[in-house]
Parts: sequence; C-alpha cells; structure tokens
Amino acid sequence: MKTTINIFWFRRDLRLDDNCGLFHALKSDKKILPIFIFDEEILRKLPKDDARVTFLHQELENINNQLLKVNSEISVFHGKPTQILKKLSEQYTIETIFTNHDYEPYAIQRDLEIKEFLTSKKIHFKTYKDQVIFERNEIVKKDGTAYKVYTPFSRKWIEAFQFRGLEFFPSEENLENFIKGKNNTLLTLGEIGFIKSSIKVESYTVSTKLIDDYEETRNFPAKDSTSKLGTHLRFGTVSIRKMVDKASKSNNITFLKELIWREFFMQILWHFPHTAKDSFKPQYDRIIWRNNEQEFKAWCKGETGYPLVDAGMRELNQTGFMHNRVRMLVGSFLCKHLLIDWRWGEAYFAEKLHDYEQSSNIGNWQWVAGTGVDAAPYFRIFNPTTQILKFDKDLNYIKKWAPDFQELTYPTEIVEHKFARERCLKVYKEAIQ
Repeated sequence: MKTTINIFWFRRDLRLDDNCGLFHALKSDKKILPIFIFDEEILRKLPKDDARVTFLHQELENINNQLLKVNSEISVFHGKPTQILKKLSEQYTIETIFTNHDYEPYAIQRDLEIKEFLTSKKIHFKTYKDQVIFERNEIVKKDGTAYKVYTPFSRKWIEAFQFRGLEFFPSEENLENFIKGKNNTLLTLGEIGFIKSSIKVESYTVSTKLIDDYEETRNFPAKDSTSKLGTHLRFGTVSIRKMVDKASKSNNITFLKELIWREFFMQILWHFPHTAKDSFKPQYDRIIWRNNEQEFKAWCKGETGYPLVDAGMRELNQTGFMHNRVRMLVGSFLCKHLLIDWRWGEAYFAEKLHDYEQSSNIGNWQWVAGTGVDAAPYFRIFNPTTQILKFDKDLNYIKKWAPDFQELTYPTEIVEHKFARERCLKVYKEAIQ
C-alpha cells in the first residue's frame, strides 16, 4: 500500500526559515516530502561550469544537512518537472503539492501544464507568494492597470507596505514534519552534467551601516558598499521579508527603493510578457542596429579602449558580478555607442551574472537602451570618459580590473565618443519618428 503524503517543491526559495509555501505545507495534516528538481529545460542552456549551478548545489547540501538533523533528506531529481512528478505520483499517494509562485514566462507556462496534469490525478497544487512583498495586481493604478513609471509605483508600494505591514512565516518551527524519501540521494554536479565552477558566488552583507550609508556610497564602484544580495534573492536563500523589514527601519530609504525596483520590473514582465523579447515601446523595434560582431566581442572581453567600460566587463567575466553604476554605463555603451541590439547584451548578462533575474535584466537593459518603461530618453548618452571623473576619479576601480589601461598594448578606442553620439541620435530619431 502506498504511503499518503504531501510534497513541498523547493524552487526559488532555497531556505528553511520564513518560507511561505513551506510554512503552509508543514502545517498541513500529512507528512512532507521535500524535493528539488534540476529542470533540464533550464540547465541545457547553461555553460557546464556555471557558477550559479554550483551555488545551487551547495545550498541544497546546506538544506540537506539541516534536514538530516530531523531524520529527513531532500530528494533531488534531474529531468522534466512533469515527468518527475508523474513518477512520484506512482510511488506515493499524494494529496497536495505545495510550492511558491514563480513569475517568469517559462515558469508560468510550466506551472499551468503541471497543474493540468496534477488535476487529472486528483492532486491539489497550492502555490504561495514568497519572493516578493507585492505581486501581480497588488500595486496598480486606480483603474486597475499596471504602473509603467517607477516613482508612482514606489509611492503606492510604500503606502501599501505601511498600511499592511509584514507577515512572517516561521517554517523553521515545524521541521519535524518532514519525512525521508525513497529516492533520497543528493545528486552530484557530475550526475546533472556540470562541473564545479572556479568562480564563487559572494555572500551578502546587509548591515545597518550599509543600509544607512547606501545613498552616499552606492555610486562608487571602488567602494565595497553594495550588498551582493541579488543572487540570494534570485534563489531565495534569504527571505525578502526579512530584508525589507531591515531596510524599512533605516532613516534612509534608498536601499529599500532598490528592492522596490526589483518588484517594479517583476510586475512589468508579468503584465507585459512580450517585453522578454520585444521592446516595450514598439517604435524602438524599428531601430536599425549595426550589430557588428567584432565590436560585440571586444565589448564582451572588455577591450573597447574605454577603461571604465572595460573594467566593468572584466569584473563581470572574472567574478559574475558588476557594480550597478558600471552596468548602466556598459549597457548604454553597447546600445548607443556601438548600436548593438540590447537583446545581445541582455543575453550576455543572462549567461554571466550570478544575480541574473529575467525581469530585472530585461527591465534594466531596456532602460539603458531607451526602449522600455520609465526608460532613459534616447538622447541621454553616457560619456564613458566623464563618468570616470564622476565615479572613479582616483582610478581605483579601473586599476583593479583594467590595470593595463596605461600600457601601450591597451586597445585604442573602438569608436570616438562625439561621432558615436551623433550617429546614435540620428539612427534613433529615424526609427521613432
């Protein structure tokens, strides 16, 4: 006779504390089998030494070590989620599968198919809000339409937050309700077709001082004053509620506003899924991009001849991280100086950035290209030389990541700034008029 259980499916919520879906699962009247699925559809697009996969695997080991203390283990699978869940439904009598919402277009489609399959098997599929404070239609205009500009969205977000407050979900208090699965081996990286990355995902720092000083320090890439929180929010190794709670207690809300930007871009992608591939403003898809492959390769390698651009790209390639101020510059440079389609840059960042989150990546790339919501106007073109004077005047960041910038072997400028600016203005004007 098959054992009757419920399942909690870990996805972008790799932690045992303050996990909403997990909290509700552990409060249910059945024992919980914890599972994680390495989705082959996602993995097949990644390089074999992808640092994010190594990070994911390490976090699963951490969860497993905690579960061993309560006589449980996480069951880890590799394949298509629907097929894995089908096999589990043959091994157990499953009453309910609990998980947390995922908002990306692929995940939405995947979950619709899974719900259809589970319904046919009379298995409930319950999902919860966990990776954001407000989702979907919770922060919208009075007429129910989505905000397309950040500032009014953030005002409404803060009003709603002050009115509703935060509810925490102490899932860590009921871990004794887990069971061990029949397939309870933690797959090795090799078994899912990967090798350990030589690049490490950095741990995050969200100290009171960092939050209080954030407005003053955040624009200077040489200072170690960013939280490195993005990757941990992306994979849910940290609770967004705990981070927002901490940020909201500071007298300076600049750090909190960065967390709100993340939710702004998430709801934009949810309301306007076409922006994953197309410009939010359709007339910008008429831009005739140059898309010079050699220039794109030079940009990728950090060999444009512009030291701040090159330093940023080399930091990205070596560490999987790039300072946010520099991200704006390198993005603008690709789209406006080189007239290369923002989608090329978005794809490169998707491959390299540890904190890659589809909505933020697309939102920020469309912002610098001028094609998206609340975008930088097309005539705003960063000067990559004066940006050094503003944000790295002592050249500390450049010396760290592009130490050859004064050598004779350093590349000559790939394009002259004044010429590139005028060319960009002409091409953009022709497209949008």
